[in-house]
Amino acid sequence: MVPEITLLAVSLIALLLLKWKHKEFRFAQAARIGMAAMLFVTGGAHFGFAKGMAMMLPDAIPFKMGIVYFTGILEIAAGTGLLIPKFAARTGWWLIAFFVCITPANIYAALHHVNLETASYDGNGPAYLWFRLPLQLVFIGWVYFSAIRPSTVPRVAGHLV
Repeated sequence: MVPEITLLAVSLIALLLLKWKHKEFRFAQAARIGMAAMLFVTGGAHFGFAKGMAMMLPDAIPFKMGIVYFTGILEIAAGTGLLIPKFAARTGWWLIAFFVCITPANIYAALHHVNLETASYDGNGPAYLWFRLPLQLVFIGWVYFSAIRPSTVPRVAGHLV
């Protein structure tokens, strides 16, 4: 739940700070800042909970720890890319592909009751998918409308982002 709270809280704080600074709401920019913060948290979790994250991958996949560390670095890099306007759209497309690609790992982890924080098999199980799968769609939409198509997100008291 920490990533989701980070996404929402940082987005809201950024929205208010951007309003104060620019005298208008900049929804897309605030959403990118929130997503970047979430990616920094989740990317860091790849190092703090590496063993549990490796358990999210089937045994047939080699170099699980390397994959976990590599994807953690990618998430941190993606968060940085969202903060650089020149790279935001390209980063957004990459993130959408990434969110799609990690969905099978989330499904596997739920079906096997993986608790990534304790690196055990006492997690929430398949019921978690009712939350996680729609959440992936939220993340994809969040990135699409804030990084790839920010012009579809209106600004209040100003022009589009």
